[in-house]
Amino acid sequence: MDKLWTGRFKKRLDDKANDFNTSLPFDMRMYRQDIEGSVAHATMLAEQGIITNDDGKMIVKELMNILSEIEDGSLVIEGEFEDIHSFIEGTLTSRIGDAGKRLHTARSRNDQVALDLRLNLRNECKQIELLIKELVKVIIELSEKHIDTVMCGYTHLQRAQPITFAQHLLAFAFMLLRDLDRLKDCEKRINVSPLGSCALSGTGFDINRIRVSELLSMNGICENSLDGVSDRDFATELAFVISLIMMHLSRFSEEIILWCSWEFKYIELDDSFSTGSSIMPQKKNADIAELVRGKTGRAYGNLITLLTMLKGLPLAYNKDMQEDKEAVFDSVDTVKNALAVFAPMLATIRVNKENMRKAAASGFINATDGADYLVSKGLPFRAAYKIMGEIVAYCIEKGKTLEEISISEYRCFSELFDEDIYSAIELEACVSKRNSWGGTGHESIKKQISIIKSTLMQ
Repeated sequence: MDKLWTGRFKKRLDDKANDFNTSLPFDMRMYRQDIEGSVAHATMLAEQGIITNDDGKMIVKELMNILSEIEDGSLVIEGEFEDIHSFIEGTLTSRIGDAGKRLHTARSRNDQVALDLRLNLRNECKQIELLIKELVKVIIELSEKHIDTVMCGYTHLQRAQPITFAQHLLAFAFMLLRDLDRLKDCEKRINVSPLGSCALSGTGFDINRIRVSELLSMNGICENSLDGVSDRDFATELAFVISLIMMHLSRFSEEIILWCSWEFKYIELDDSFSTGSSIMPQKKNADIAELVRGKTGRAYGNLITLLTMLKGLPLAYNKDMQEDKEAVFDSVDTVKNALAVFAPMLATIRVNKENMRKAAASGFINATDGADYLVSKGLPFRAAYKIMGEIVAYCIEKGKTLEEISISEYRCFSELFDEDIYSAIELEACVSKRNSWGGTGHESIKKQISIIKSTLMQ
């Protein structure tokens, strides 16, 4: 089978070199975008009088037939084609002859592949956006059920202050909303047409690049033809955004793995999102969360692949750039799969409120509230902090909690203490009064949920 570039060459490409060179096994996923781009290009060529209307209509009609046949399985993408572009063009030409050969007028595979990749990634962005929104909705639903569920907030993995389970969950929701915003912003730069850049320098034909952009519902065109064919910053940016999404999912997974452990027992995963051991019958493993955490490394690796591939390339197109697709496609597939499984896994967890409350009751996580109590009595915070530190040390020595020592013991440290200290350090009170913007108090949590819901509607 002749290559698109035959004519200059007298020898057939070596079989091993051909296998090494081909991209069809991974760029075949862009068949729809390749056909959409070709339809727009053929339409423009006919409108501009570069090809006849009859040829334009014949090309468009047969391209749509090819698309339909690929989708219904009657046409299989296979053979010794170098890439999806040569497969589509070769199939078209075999069916309509010279008219098919005119499709590539004023176009190079350099701008064609750049367009196909942009169209494909534009669609993938929309799919990822939907999956993020579904996960955020699950977080909202779970948070609304646990506005009053008290748990430990941690710093340095040490018990720090009492918070609600809702606030902990909503922290991840806000991370994902920023990811969503970054994804939408990235999509704007992806959705720009390079078609008409040709190999690198444009064309002498009277083409209408804006028209092609409009036909493909794109935001505009690449203003420089060298830039249009030689950069993949849009793919690299998407790989970066995906790396951030996976990082947030990985951190969430780490929390879930800890919370599921026998030592924490804050939550239990549903059996449908857990696995067991081949030798230890008691085991219930959070393998899905662990896999999400592990696959984050793939996303990071793909980002580094793209950055490294591009860093030393002279303008314009180089074959190195064929490496962009496997890397960015793998990142896309990885994040879509992770998001698709994460939402139902989270939606089906069982929350052990009692264990959360029990853990929060120890560890002196209400000590800051004791210091705030003394501040409300007129003591400077730093002095109040020192007193509460001494009281905590005393409690540890006596094997008591802050709630268990008597008022007379409190007054040994400061005469400012009165009976109302106990209500001030009660865990639910500690949580409910923290209604500063973004805090863990009930009103603040409700406001956060409202903000997230309205953001999802935008």
